[in-house]
Parts: sequence; C-alpha cells; structure tokens
Amino acid sequence: MNWKSFLLGVGVGIAGGYAARELLAQKATVSPERALANAKAAFKKDGPVSGSWIQMTKEPYKKGQLAYEIYRGGISRKVDEDTEQFEFIADAGTGVILDAYKL
Repeated sequence: MNWKSFLLGVGVGIAGGYAARELLAQKATVSPERALANAKAAFKKDGPVSGSWIQMTKEPYKKGQLAYEIYRGGISRKVDEDTEQFEFIADAGTGVILDAYKL
C-alpha cells in the first residue's frame, strides 16, 4: 500500500465526517419533551408546577417579521387555593420560550 494513498484516504474521510456533522447540526431540532422540560423549569422558579402538556407536532408561527417553527404547550400550578393556567409557545429549533400568557 502506498502511504500517499493512505493519507489521502484519511484526509478525505476526516473532511467528509466534518462536513456531515455540520450539516446534521444545522438541521437539529429540540424534542417536544425537552421544550416542555425547559418551560417547566422556568415556571418552577415562581412556584410548584401541578400539571403540564405539549403538542408533539411542530407548527409555523410568526411574531413580528420573524417566522418560527414552534411547539404549543401549557402549564398549571397551584397558588394558595387557586389554580393558575398558562399557555406557552416554544421554539422548536432551540427550545426557548417565545411567549407565555395566562389563560
């Protein structure tokens, strides 16, 4: 075996692997479960969460001039004797909560 051919093959393999990793990283999205966990963690800062849900399908959402793919979800929590319910919108790409409002 020729060393030049071997080194060329190793170089092409490394370059191909790096390119594949970059392409996969660009298309990665957050799972609905991860987005729900992020929302629960944010709401737990103000008190215990008693219930939660999230839609498992992504949907388009536009806020101002920006377009996102989002997950919709909800959180309920007990405050004294009352139950507060919130709906939230989480970015499917990053899992960040874009909007939350009380129902």
